[in-house]
Order: sequence, then structure tokens, then C-alpha cells
Amino acid sequence: MPNIGRRCHELRIPDESATWRIVYHIGVNAIVILDVFSKKTRTTPNHVIQQSRRRLGLYRTATEEDE
Repeated sequence: MPNIGRRCHELRIPDESATWRIVYHIGVNAIVILDVFSKKTRTTPNHVIQQSRRRLGLYRTATEEDE
């Protein structure tokens, strides 16, 4: 998901009642889960993108990982 950051991806998990999405970042030493939510439309909600960017920024600051 380049609209969140480099090495960010979305995993889709279909369930009986919803399709779950896991937004994650593949870091140097960790895989960071940025958000988990159910989704019924094709577009990712803007608040999920903004929250994921913020969490990715916090992770990068804490670990001093470059973009």
C-alpha cells in the first residue's frame, strides 16, 4: 500500500459475515501490524490510511528505521 508507506501491504481474510483486512509493514527486524478492520467496499477508509501512517511514523521514530 504505497499510499501508506514503503513495504506496507494489506492482507485480506474472508469470513462468513465480512472481509477482514490487516494493514502491515515489513520492517528490518519486525512485521508491524498497523491496523485491522472489516471492509465491505473496494476503497480503504481515509481514517484507516491516516491512522496507519501515524502508527508507521511512531514505529520508525522508535526504531530509527529509515523509510
